[in-house]
Amino acid sequence: MTTWQCISGCGACCYLEPSERPDLAEYLTDVEMQQYMSMVGSDGWCINFDHLNRQCQIYAERPRFCRVEQDTFADMFGIEPEELDEFAIACCEENIKSVHGDRSLEILRFRQAIASCDGDH
Repeated sequence: MTTWQCISGCGACCYLEPSERPDLAEYLTDVEMQQYMSMVGSDGWCINFDHLNRQCQIYAERPRFCRVEQDTFADMFGIEPEELDEFAIACCEENIKSVHGDRSLEILRFRQAIASCDGDH
């Protein structure tokens, strides 16, 4: 089984442009939707994303919807624990391709990271 891995210096998930995520209301509570919208900068990127260092400035305190965790994904998307890795990998690939491109260094690094963890479960 392939294990999901986050790669540092990517930040694709920090591109929050609501027009590119039309299903937000399906998995965010009203309070979370308000918080999400308050985090969207004029360029569509999270206001907490440090573009220079390509990292989250509030990582330890980031909202629930920014976390790839079993309970969060079960609640938000109805994902069973055994489906989490596959679902998270698909989400990351889609986001990385959309933000950085399907031949980007980020997608190559992501694929290498998940390949190196193949079978670690």
